[in-house]
Amino acid sequence: MKTPPRFFSAVALAAALLVGGSAGATAHAAPAPTTPSVTVSAAAVGDICYSALPSQAYDTLELIAAGGPFPYSQDGTVFQNREGVLPSRSTGYYHEYTVITPGSSDRGARRIVTGEASQEDYYTADHYATFDLIDHSC
Repeated sequence: MKTPPRFFSAVALAAALLVGGSAGATAHAAPAPTTPSVTVSAAAVGDICYSALPSQAYDTLELIAAGGPFPYSQDGTVFQNREGVLPSRSTGYYHEYTVITPGSSDRGARRIVTGEASQEDYYTADHYATFDLIDHSC
């Protein structure tokens, strides 16, 4: 299973931000297509400290960093964001991984959804109804 690229150089990220920023500053430029979705989605996404995650989420994040092996065949597949809770991105931007739920006879409801940006990891404990962006600094 291919793990999506998650780390961009600071130079590439800065260049992307500058390009997007200069287009938005032009008086006659159209707004970026993701602006409305980001605004709507931002209110629906909370934050969670890395230290507040359940221990099984640490295991999942370590497996993601190592490129597997993953416990379920669905792990690493493209997350479609059908619920529209996360910021709107192109298909293939997000990937999902199971966070094992002790005592569950199936995959359970807990997931880590990763974006392609560096440490853009979201945790959901309720099968995509809500998401928390993981703050890796606390």
